[in-house]
Amino acid sequence: MGRTNPIQFIQQTRAEIAKVVWPTRREVLLTTVMVLVLATIAATIFALVDLVIRSGLTAVLGIFG
Repeated sequence: MGRTNPIQFIQQTRAEIAKVVWPTRREVLLTTVMVLVLATIAATIFALVDLVIRSGLTAVLGIFG
């Protein structure tokens, strides 16, 4: 494997960074809001499933306990 001197490395790094398409402020805001909304929905669903399972187990244990 060939070695790259530090100057070539910096030049190649700058060239690669120039190819990056950075998101706009609006895109970042929209995706952040989407993540927060979906995380809230998922947390609510898991809380409801937990409540149903806990209620079911409490009922079953109440019958046999």
